[in-house]
Amino acid sequence: MGSGQVTSSEPFDFQGKHVTVAGLGVSGVPAAKVLHGLGAIVTVVNDGADERARAQADELEALGITVRLGDGDTLPEGSELIVTAPGWKPDKPLFAAAERAGVPVWGDVELAWRLRGPDAAPWLAVTGTNGKTTTVQMLASILTAAGLRTAAVGNIGVSLLDAVLGEERYDVLAVELSSYQLHWAPSLRAHSAVVLNLAPDHLDWHGSMEAYAADKGRIYEGNRIACVYNVADKATEDLVREADVEEGCRAVGFTLGTPAPSQLGVVEGLLVDRAFVENRQKNAQELAEVADVNPPAPHNIANALAAAALARAYGVPAQAVRDGLRAFTPDAHRIAHVADVDGVAYVDDSKATNTHAAQASLAAYESIVWIAGGLAKGATFDELVAKSAPRLRGAVLIGADRELIREALARHAPEVPVVDLDRTDTGAMRAAVQEARGLARAGDTVLLAPACASMDMFANYNKRGDAFADAVRELGSGEG
Repeated sequence: MGSGQVTSSEPFDFQGKHVTVAGLGVSGVPAAKVLHGLGAIVTVVNDGADERARAQADELEALGITVRLGDGDTLPEGSELIVTAPGWKPDKPLFAAAERAGVPVWGDVELAWRLRGPDAAPWLAVTGTNGKTTTVQMLASILTAAGLRTAAVGNIGVSLLDAVLGEERYDVLAVELSSYQLHWAPSLRAHSAVVLNLAPDHLDWHGSMEAYAADKGRIYEGNRIACVYNVADKATEDLVREADVEEGCRAVGFTLGTPAPSQLGVVEGLLVDRAFVENRQKNAQELAEVADVNPPAPHNIANALAAAALARAYGVPAQAVRDGLRAFTPDAHRIAHVADVDGVAYVDDSKATNTHAAQASLAAYESIVWIAGGLAKGATFDELVAKSAPRLRGAVLIGADRELIREALARHAPEVPVVDLDRTDTGAMRAAVQEARGLARAGDTVLLAPACASMDMFANYNKRGDAFADAVRELGSGEG
């Protein structure tokens, strides 16, 4: 870890400045309103001109904001700053034009960071390929248990702009940040931060794994107290080493094994801290039991350790870690137990939209009938199938790119029976659950962990998980 005194960004006077907001949607509309309220002359550009975009444009134009629909590539004349929606790719012509003109580009996170007041709440920041939302929610639960005023914000829940500019005064914020958001947040400086894990994802947006990792690593820049990394994922530790942090900031690891000094880990069913204790060479502090983590699957215990590390970096007592973990309830569609039918457990992990998440989910059970498939987003499945093959009783494949998974199963798990459902209608999930029931034996787990996005068949992963749960409940009621 490099070190050097990092100062917060200079305040930016928006009065009379020509600011272009790139993209309507969940971040663009509030950003445009905030900037307009600060006295900026705001122009919003948007690629699409559909009904929703027109409605949002009408709302903004009524305030006196200029909106250009159907042209997100041209830099408006006189632009002095661009504030972009996080999803806009860095290679868009708009940003190339901005670079040529020397116009800075910020994301909504950068805007929120710049608009913080002088006594603003510090940020405890979380990124990673998988587990971000759960970890941030666990962290917020722990901070609340410690009696602190907090919120889970960022890529989740309350928008950062609302958290920074709203009337509510927070002591500390639990902030989820995506790789997109970090790419456009050059001056963000967290109190402490974690990269939970790194696996290929969004490579179509970033252009390469190296660029994706570098954007994730930005979360460590300027950290004050702790850069938290995953001992089992060396790439996260490498990012800590490369980060330029404040003097005295420490690298703190988390592991599912016995922790070394300056790590949090697991000993005999207990979550323990050997980082934020006196004499960490000899001492460890018990934080919670593994049974306090809901659900106690390995990757979720890792999430809990990461959340605990950030909370401890902020000075939270051990009891608040335990109380916060006990109070935490995971969101729907994250390894959620739906029902037991004829001695078989049915588990909904529709949120496992990439191979890394699916691998963590599959590692949590011994004997599995796996329901998988959807949109692969350029992913390959050989490593996932090879690692998971000993646990597979059978597989039921759905969705547009199921053939890629079928081929990986043929290569690495040829003895596993596979049902290939060549249908994408709304009843396909019900058929998949019926087929899975036929393959499963008492003591097995039927696991929906698609390893793919849902949009080929469903509006989103929530709808996919709901369809699975509905089909399982039909089994349980005897309708199936």
